Amino acid sequence: MDLIEHARAVRENAHAPYSKFKVGAAIKTASGAVFSGCNVENVAYPEGTCAEAGAIAAMCAAGEYEIAEIAVIADSPTPIPPCGGCRQKIAEFANAAVPVTLGTIAGETQVTSVSALLPGAFDASHMA
Repeated sequence: MDLIEHARAVRENAHAPYSKFKVGAAIKTASGAVFSGCNVENVAYPEGTCAEAGAIAAMCAAGEYEIAEIAVIADSPTPIPPCGGCRQKIAEFANAAVPVTLGTIAGETQVTSVSALLPGAFDASHMA
């Protein structure tokens, strides 16, 4: 199963009773392991969890910390990028050249990179 198919499969489990906007994300790590996540909403919208954040949390829980590739699929007519917060999270676990595949449930995909999603990313060197 390729990465976009992993994202498509986990998207089916998304809990989006309010927005009805389901998102699935899948990460392949440097070791080749795949981790997935889906969005989980609750009535206090800002307290929900994005699919990308869920996949990153699963990756870290397994002791892996390097994204080699990521795919995100959403209920949208055209491929859409992750939200700003998720772009930052992705950038902290992936180098700038890592491919990001964005997809729709209709099968359209667009491949971009972490650097294209978040040019001038904030990183730990800014904390010194």
